[in-house]
Amino acid sequence: MAKTTKNDKSTVNCNLIRRQIQRCIALFLLPTFGAFAIGFIYPFLKGVYLSFCSFITTSDATWNGVGNYVNAFRDASFIHAFWYTALYAIVSLVLINVLAFTVAYLLTLGFKGSNLFRTAFFMPNLIGGIVLGYIWTMIFNGILVKANTSILMETKYGFWGLVILMCWQQIGYMMIIYIAGLQAVPGDLVEAAKIDGASKWKTLIYVTIPNIMPSITICLFLTLTNAFKLFDQNLALTGGQPFTQQADGSVIKTTEMLALNIFNTFYGQNTTARGVAQAKAVIFFILVAAISLVQLRATRSKEVQQ
Repeated sequence: MAKTTKNDKSTVNCNLIRRQIQRCIALFLLPTFGAFAIGFIYPFLKGVYLSFCSFITTSDATWNGVGNYVNAFRDASFIHAFWYTALYAIVSLVLINVLAFTVAYLLTLGFKGSNLFRTAFFMPNLIGGIVLGYIWTMIFNGILVKANTSILMETKYGFWGLVILMCWQQIGYMMIIYIAGLQAVPGDLVEAAKIDGASKWKTLIYVTIPNIMPSITICLFLTLTNAFKLFDQNLALTGGQPFTQQADGSVIKTTEMLALNIFNTFYGQNTTARGVAQAKAVIFFILVAAISLVQLRATRSKEVQQ
């Protein structure tokens, strides 16, 4: 009979341990997956189904095909909200990231009191969106009042009010991510650039920025998705006003963004409009997911492997 060696016993023990670990992993993952399925997968699939239904009452949904999607794309207010949100996303994306990177770069130069400034810049991110919207409403109404009417009731001022609000809230958060990226830049690369006679500007452009591309990817992703998903600040600051009435009698709220438009369609109109609102929500999800994936792929392709 062949003798069992110590190596064979150790191999058997390792296999047994591996199987036990795999069973434990499956046991721990099941509750998490169950919660994920109940809290996300089922509501999402249910929402997609309801986007193809018409509502007679709040609890009575009947299959309607693609009619809700046709009505959603015919809704002038939805199209306006899309372009308004897209413009807002581009402007806020540029301003927030440029200002956040500038602040982060200055705070990594090592001057005294930099930690205090980091805390001060980050604090607005801790304030809730609704509260933040009302705070800035009072600020704008207290400083800029035109003919005893809130200046936010003008479309252009409402737009820039939203931009200022979001810059004030998000710059500090993005600043922290950029600081982490700047501190991770290899010091020997910066020293080598100095030895080669590169100026601070060239070192920033050709050494620092390429090495913090992972931070730029994260910040662009967060800024872009937050801009498209903006809801509570839009509701509190302008509520979508002012509005214009179309020739067909429909109303377009000129500072209404996509999320608020979906909310107003679902709750502000009759019960039959809820299917259209659900179709808008599905379109909204596909839009944000597609734009985010394109942005992630574009920026990740420029990341430098250290």
